[in-house]
Amino acid sequence: MRPLLAIVALALLMAAGCSTEIPTYTGPEVTRVVVSKADRQLYLLHGTEVLERYDIELGFAPEGHKQVEGDGRTPEGSYIIDRRNPNSAYYLSIGISYPNTEDRAAAADLGQSPGGDIFIHGTPREWRRQEDWTAGCIAISNRDMRDVYSMVRDGTQIDILP
Repeated sequence: MRPLLAIVALALLMAAGCSTEIPTYTGPEVTRVVVSKADRQLYLLHGTEVLERYDIELGFAPEGHKQVEGDGRTPEGSYIIDRRNPNSAYYLSIGISYPNTEDRAAAADLGQSPGGDIFIHGTPREWRRQEDWTAGCIAISNRDMRDVYSMVRDGTQIDILP
């Protein structure tokens, strides 16, 4: 009985691990990520060719550029993908280099913090079917996040358009 229990436990662990397995991407390099806030779309590009397109959700107050911590806005402008988290509380995530020097200066002029920790990430079960629910991040489905995580490398430019 004990060996059977061990086999069942091992099978359950392996099945759980497969649910977040990141596919291997062997296609053209993603040279740029473009986010259209108005269209709620994220595009992965190789040069000028669109490789993939994904539906997105934004911060809970999506109009305008993020100015200060807690404003619920998603930044606008050009940034870099600068980190990744395979153990994110939001399934998987890749970091955006917000705030930059200009963002810090603008928030300082207001006497506030610009905030930070802006990511593209998956969507936990409790937030599915919600619109614009993040604190300023860009959310996509977990299935789409697996693809984006595998396709986009650190150092890739990301342009977030109004």
